[in-house]
Amino acid sequence: MKRAVALVIACLCLLNVAVAQKNITIKGTSENAVGKTVELYQYSDKISCFEVLVDKVVIDENQQFELQCYANYPMLVFLQIDNYTQSFYVEPAREYRINIPTFDWSRDEKEVGFSNEMALPVEFLNLPANDINILTNRFDAAVARYLEEHRAMFDYRYRPQKRYFDSLEVYVNKQCPDVEGCTFFNRYKVYQLAELKLNMKFDTRRNIFRHYIQGQPVLVNDENYMSLFVALYSNAISKGTKDISVYRLAHWVYNMDLNTFIDSIGVDPLLRHEQVRELAALLALKEAYYNFRYYDSESVVKMVERIAERTKFNEHKPIARNLVEMFHRSEGDGEVPNYVLPTVDKENFDLESLRGKWVYMAFVRVGDPVSKSELETMAHFKEQVYQSNDSVAFVTIDCDREFQKMYHFLKNSKHGDRFDWTWLHFNGNYDLLNQFRVVSYPTFVLINPNGEQQYDITPAPSSGFFLNTPWSRHTPQSDDSNPLFRY
Repeated sequence: MKRAVALVIACLCLLNVAVAQKNITIKGTSENAVGKTVELYQYSDKISCFEVLVDKVVIDENQQFELQCYANYPMLVFLQIDNYTQSFYVEPAREYRINIPTFDWSRDEKEVGFSNEMALPVEFLNLPANDINILTNRFDAAVARYLEEHRAMFDYRYRPQKRYFDSLEVYVNKQCPDVEGCTFFNRYKVYQLAELKLNMKFDTRRNIFRHYIQGQPVLVNDENYMSLFVALYSNAISKGTKDISVYRLAHWVYNMDLNTFIDSIGVDPLLRHEQVRELAALLALKEAYYNFRYYDSESVVKMVERIAERTKFNEHKPIARNLVEMFHRSEGDGEVPNYVLPTVDKENFDLESLRGKWVYMAFVRVGDPVSKSELETMAHFKEQVYQSNDSVAFVTIDCDREFQKMYHFLKNSKHGDRFDWTWLHFNGNYDLLNQFRVVSYPTFVLINPNGEQQYDITPAPSSGFFLNTPWSRHTPQSDDSNPLFRY
């Protein structure tokens, strides 16, 4: 009997957890996106800005979809279809109804040659007048309107005065007064104006710190507080301070001397608060990871891991772990996930079948002149490369939305005979493009026989890459040991 009662209690607890994990619902309709996958993302935190997929669903035949997520405070989320995205705020225990109007899904191919995210049109159907999205948009528009109408007053050539910014504050507060019961928006105004004042140099970092950080709770989960915090401490430590050179900072990081690193930056009056100092240190280490000139990236990762292990601030543990995860994902090495893509004859091709070979992969659009030029160089070297090593394979992945573009390019022209290697279509798989960080065309990726990405950035054929390739050397290890052979 006791075991049965315990089982029931356990089930109820699991049910409560499941319910607590989904307290926000987004119900949507689309006018011409049936069959497309809609994804919902959020930032894990404002320091790492690590994007987390919280839900995704395929738009059904009735043109409807439903997404769910959890939050215990207002947070920014990102709605994405293909490579089109839109951000907005959601609040706990709310249901949102949206519509995605008729949209040209090939717009990115017509306007730009990049795979960068573009705006996704989203219409809200049931927002109350005091919704934070309406209020924040109205505030942002008021600020932009004032700056545009008085741009001469803020032109640095005419030495703008602080009283001009005071006039801006008076104007926007009159246009967008505080809203009773909407703490998030009231704080949004305060912190956005403070950040603008800092960025436009109408006030010093010290004064901003004194008014908005010093003596205040460290609100790690507050979007407004953390936005100002990042603006205040961005590049304030990692590039060196007036008291500590970047060389000393890099030395402590290289030796993984966490205590000295943390204690020493506390010399700055803006970093004497223990929690503020550690949070700013995490931001500095994030910046240091990408500063190859001074910092050793592996040591940076280990420093962040130590903070995750030792910190006494529970809010900092997930931030540190998110940073480590982000570092690992940004590294070029590591095993590449498997993908199955259609060939020009619409047969499925498993990339895993190339395991054990050097795979030189080109992401292209067949109508792009630069892509065509690089393909010509690949064709020129193809026979030489294949004869020198039978463990090399050329693979081209066409990223045009329409499969027929690749088909006509290869079947109805002479290109098919000249570019006679494996051709695949990305088939709308944007996870594939994100995995290989394809943001422009053409992009090249080299995968080694172990199924790992060889370089962070693989040289293009026109760089002379095929004249000195890793597969032409004695062993893969020699490529890593001799810095002269690194690209």
